[in-house]
Amino acid sequence: MNTPQRHRHLVTCVLLLGLLAPWQITTAGVFSVTPVRLYMSPRDRAIAVTLTNEAETEVVLQADINTWNQKPDGTDELVLTEDLILAPPIIKLAPKARQVVRLALLKPADASRQLTYRMIIREVPEAQPASGIQVPIALALSMPVFITPPAAKREMNCAAQRADTKTVNLQCSNTGTAYAQIREASLLRDKQPLARFEGGSYILPGASKTVSLMGEKAVAAGDAQLVVTFDDGQSLTTSITLP
Repeated sequence: MNTPQRHRHLVTCVLLLGLLAPWQITTAGVFSVTPVRLYMSPRDRAIAVTLTNEAETEVVLQADINTWNQKPDGTDELVLTEDLILAPPIIKLAPKARQVVRLALLKPADASRQLTYRMIIREVPEAQPASGIQVPIALALSMPVFITPPAAKREMNCAAQRADTKTVNLQCSNTGTAYAQIREASLLRDKQPLARFEGGSYILPGASKTVSLMGEKAVAAGDAQLVVTFDDGQSLTTSITLP
């Protein structure tokens, strides 16, 4: 992924209503946010976020902040919170306009563990006079927010289990105090890839997730190396034996 793609996320949405001819569709704008992942330290009271209206029409945006936790099985849990605030909370952008807003932390940070949130920025579709029923297409972008003290670290344990002849399931548990994000996992034998997973799966502290490594052909039994690479470029290598 090139640099502009990493640091700018363009949000689009398509709604297919081909069978609903009598309905009127109110189209929405297109906006982008920079950065797409927000990092703060306990010393930061606020950070800058840039919103850009990519459309030819005015757009109105609203932000909600949620605490972000995961159940032991990795299922996300989001709860509205006032721990952080985006100022201003409602932003009106002219066509092709750009505005810098501030995300501020209102509660003391935890010195021992990472705090995780998700900021959801939604478009507020304006009503437009038209005959028939209005079906607005509103856009939304959910961005992770991490407030990380120096002592917070991930602690990952991963185990592989065969699912079928071409698939190996990888279960990873995070027993640390900071998030982990698996970017890639590879199963190797004699440095040759047998199966692979590519994605962006987050595992918060106390949670576990299972991802599937897929091979192009049957994965033979025997010794292999499992290499799990995280979003910071670090890797975890484990020797395994496939039945």
